[in-house]
Amino acid sequence: MMTGSVREDGFATGGSADMSPEQRVPEWGGDDPADPAGTDLDGDTLGVDPTELTDEDLTREMHSLHRTRLDTLRHASDSALANHLRRTAELETEYLARHPGREVDPSRLRDV
Repeated sequence: MMTGSVREDGFATGGSADMSPEQRVPEWGGDDPADPAGTDLDGDTLGVDPTELTDEDLTREMHSLHRTRLDTLRHASDSALANHLRRTAELETEYLARHPGREVDPSRLRDV
């Protein structure tokens, strides 16, 4: 019985395959994130605090991140991907906080 093989890149196909990319960031090898708290090497925070963005700026920032998502996932360094994931989570969390009753398109719902 197979319990999970190790892929060529060294990640097990068992347990960690069930984890989201955000959860897997700490186990990635290669370059280390400068600071997982979202600061650069000088200690400056990366990006404007999402709570300080206007609705228009927040939407523009989310569009930018989503537009570059695939390239970042496929080709960026581990630290750049970690920063991308962190920033996406920050912006989307702020969006949901501002729009808790957002309109849900019924055609996007899955039948359960």
